[in-house]
Amino acid sequence: MPALTGKTLFITGASRGIGLAIALRAARDGANVAIAAKSDVPNPKLPGTIHTAAAAVEEAGGRALALKCDIREEAEVREAVAKTVAAFGGLDILVNNASAIWLRGTLDTPMKRFDLMQQVNARGTFLCAQACLPQLLQAPDPHVLTLCPPPSLDPKWWGPHTGYTLAKTGMSLVTLGLAEEFRERRIAINALWPRTLIATDALNMIPGVEPGNGRSPEIMADAAHAILCRPAAGFTGNFLIDDEVLAGAGVTDLSRYVLDPSQPLLPDLFLD
Repeated sequence: MPALTGKTLFITGASRGIGLAIALRAARDGANVAIAAKSDVPNPKLPGTIHTAAAAVEEAGGRALALKCDIREEAEVREAVAKTVAAFGGLDILVNNASAIWLRGTLDTPMKRFDLMQQVNARGTFLCAQACLPQLLQAPDPHVLTLCPPPSLDPKWWGPHTGYTLAKTGMSLVTLGLAEEFRERRIAINALWPRTLIATDALNMIPGVEPGNGRSPEIMADAAHAILCRPAAGFTGNFLIDDEVLAGAGVTDLSRYVLDPSQPLLPDLFLD
């Protein structure tokens, strides 16, 4: 029986991109997936809604719950978690995937954009964890997985886009703190980050970068699956990289994740 069969996942920002890929990988095991995202109606600039994602999860073999949820809003998050528990009888896994990005310098960062990144990234990660932990602590093998990099104070990652680095590192520090706080509670609280850029809509924020310069979101989905299938007890506080996770699972040929072999793969931010 696949490892995630019957498990319930609450995934933020799962209407598209990496979040959706993680949802579909879990669905192939027969998991229950709560799709928690803001995208309730189609957007001509961004494909995918919570409804199309839920339909794809069902088609892949899972059970889905489409939840319109802005993770900046405490009441919406708590209601979404309550609906997940009511629908599936519990909660086993939280995936903090939702994130806001703005790769500009200080003078080109409106405070509205700065505030959005802090509220979605660090605060949203903390809020979703706070809302889910009471249920997760009742689960037999609970996981929290946050998509954020190993924390770094190297100035080269801060100078070009202080606001975004602060927000993304905030997710890392929340992960670090939660893992230590709940270390003795048999819950796995870890982070995952890609070695290379991933071909999602976020690439549009990086001038001169094309989808072919990144790997497909499925590499992150397969790495997340490998992490979430591990026993939770004693496996916490790790900042994991996708290719290293897959190598540990015996997967060393990553060619199937390459979108355009003629283009160079570019390293992701925050990794030396």
